[in-house]
Amino acid sequence: MKLFVIGFGPGSAGGMTIDACNAIQSCNVIYGYTAYTALIESLFPGKTCISTGMRQEQERVRLALNAAQSRNCALVCSGDAELYGMAGLAFELSGAYPAAEIVVIPGVSAAFSGGALLGAPLTHDFAVISLSDLLTPWETIRKRLVGAAMADLTLVLYNPASRRRTDHLKHACDLILPYRSPDTVCGLATQIGREGERCRILTLSELRDTQVDMFTTVFIGNSETTVIGGKMVTPRGYRHG
Repeated sequence: MKLFVIGFGPGSAGGMTIDACNAIQSCNVIYGYTAYTALIESLFPGKTCISTGMRQEQERVRLALNAAQSRNCALVCSGDAELYGMAGLAFELSGAYPAAEIVVIPGVSAAFSGGALLGAPLTHDFAVISLSDLLTPWETIRKRLVGAAMADLTLVLYNPASRRRTDHLKHACDLILPYRSPDTVCGLATQIGREGERCRILTLSELRDTQVDMFTTVFIGNSETTVIGGKMVTPRGYRHG
């Protein structure tokens, strides 16, 4: 039997791929984080949803793998199933559940859906970094931020803040500012694809002193990123003929 690990995008029906919709429709039992199963229930009424809370990822994945040994099940993730999703953990734990075949269904990540709201900030090379130090030591995050800043990569920052982590974004900006102008174009995308969706363009110096929440994705432009028609744009390097 199969466990479909599904990235369902930002949360709206329009943000799901056809493959994600078909995979969810093919399963009667859906596993996921509480907030995500609530979204699935609203879009796919009649499905049995089994949820676990924050920091219960291993329990959630084990439940789904065990169930998938005897029937097709779905394990849902917002955005993409690989990018900070459950696909990797499912494979890591799969050895104890040999009858469950894992099938990964990709989805639209917040990097791309948020970038589309802001304009086109990811047209050139970029790096995605999570500011959550729950699973990754802050020293490792610090090295990645500095390395990406030195390389002049556009940055997408996930998990910029939580109730416990109120100053990680400020610290990140302090690490980046020695390598970027304070006027570097940045963007914020919040509640992407959901009620209350909004975005904002600001400078790096303004970003440093801005409060965000866990539902916000942060974009920090490279040295070429600019504002065109009120949108955040990173040119790829094409030249007008």
